[in-house]
Amino acid sequence: MSDETVNLGFAALADPVRRAIIARLSRGPATVNEIAEPFEISLQAVSKHIQVLEHAGLVTRTREAQRRPVHLNPDALEALTAWIDGYRLLHEQRFRRLDALLAPDATPAPRKEPS
Repeated sequence: MSDETVNLGFAALADPVRRAIIARLSRGPATVNEIAEPFEISLQAVSKHIQVLEHAGLVTRTREAQRRPVHLNPDALEALTAWIDGYRLLHEQRFRRLDALLAPDATPAPRKEPS
């Protein structure tokens, strides 16, 4: 995954309206009108948000007769999740090593008695 793709994906997800659109599309495809229903913004504003998501590769549009449903692209979301997981795993390993260094010994070493 290129840096530009990651940047576009996270920039698109930075907006709460676009995250809500992604959440809606996770339940299935929807038209712009259906997506716009819960928002108090214009259809044009919703369309612009969808264009940003589409440019980032997070959603696609298809044509079904007169309908133009918007579909979630789960592969793009999975790629962003994998990018995050790579860093999460790296830091978890570092914290485990630090924990091991800081943890008291489970069995204390026997003390030597002076002779």
